[in-house]
Amino acid sequence: MPAPFGVYLHVPFCAARCDYCAFATWTNRDHLMDRYAAACVAEIAGARSDQALPPATSVFVGGGTPSRLPGGLLKEVLDHVPRAPGAEVTAECNPEGATEELFGWWRAAGVTRVSFGVQSMVPHVLAGLGRRQDPRSVGRAVSLAGSAGFACSVDLIFGGAGESDGDWRTTLEAVLALEPRPAHVSAYALTVEPGTPLAADPCRHPDEDTQARRYRTAERVLRGAGYRWYEVSNWAVPGQECRHNQLYWRQGDYRGFGCAAHSHHRGRRWWNIRAPERYIAAVTAGRSPVAGEEVLDDARRAFERLVLALRTAQGVPAHAVPDDPDLRGLVSRRSGRAVLTVRGRLLADAVARRLRLTTILPA
Repeated sequence: MPAPFGVYLHVPFCAARCDYCAFATWTNRDHLMDRYAAACVAEIAGARSDQALPPATSVFVGGGTPSRLPGGLLKEVLDHVPRAPGAEVTAECNPEGATEELFGWWRAAGVTRVSFGVQSMVPHVLAGLGRRQDPRSVGRAVSLAGSAGFACSVDLIFGGAGESDGDWRTTLEAVLALEPRPAHVSAYALTVEPGTPLAADPCRHPDEDTQARRYRTAERVLRGAGYRWYEVSNWAVPGQECRHNQLYWRQGDYRGFGCAAHSHHRGRRWWNIRAPERYIAAVTAGRSPVAGEEVLDDARRAFERLVLALRTAQGVPAHAVPDDPDLRGLVSRRSGRAVLTVRGRLLADAVARRLRLTTILPA
């Protein structure tokens, strides 16, 4: 088996921006799609000619809204990405954008997995998030994806304005009733990002205690349905975990293409120009689209690796977590590992601040 290596492709186009979104997305740049795809192909070709692009064991197409890009254009880009046999290839999709034609192109492009941005199955909760979507589109979209042979994942957000405990349970139960049932569920606590419409409206800001209660409900409902958590915000049927996301949490190497895409190689991280017009101009002119970089020293890289591992079901070496009364009940210790409990997952950042690198830094 080749060494794990990931490729991320950023698609910045959206029909509308949700009120909580701070990603590099644009709602008025569809006229750039052809030129953008050509620029991505050129950037990938450059990486291949520099022998800096080994076969990918996983590919993730995110955004933005990848399903907004015509299927033929996405295929054109993905056809230039070298892939290892059996590579996992995921593309994000808004449920209302799912069509047989689109999924036909995606199958031809080698996509194996579709991640649906559902967020909620309750109309007034979606409205509170500024999300323009009919929950009835989800069932049809998942059915189409299943018929096309894709594995399906569903992304959810909890803690939005107007959402009750009953609304959150309704969303979870509706997801579990989908046919075919998604093999993977991501559930994220709503976060307030600076500069978003949500940030400007304190009345819609989430309550931490409420979010903690919703998280516990997600763990209870999903575990009861046969899913297992493998990262703080992610549950899967055993064997259906997202390999690409696991690569990130294991601090693996990956290469990002497109505007705002990030890359990592052995402790060096770099990122591309954010605006699609400037990205296209740079690549078309033969210039590097890289906007900045950082290089981690050995100690910082090792600590970051611990922080990422702490969020997973594999946890960290037990000696990395102090045997401190303040941490009791937040981690469980077994077989030489320290793994977050459900309560610990809610306080993962606080636990991470107490981690120690006994093998690299002084205790």
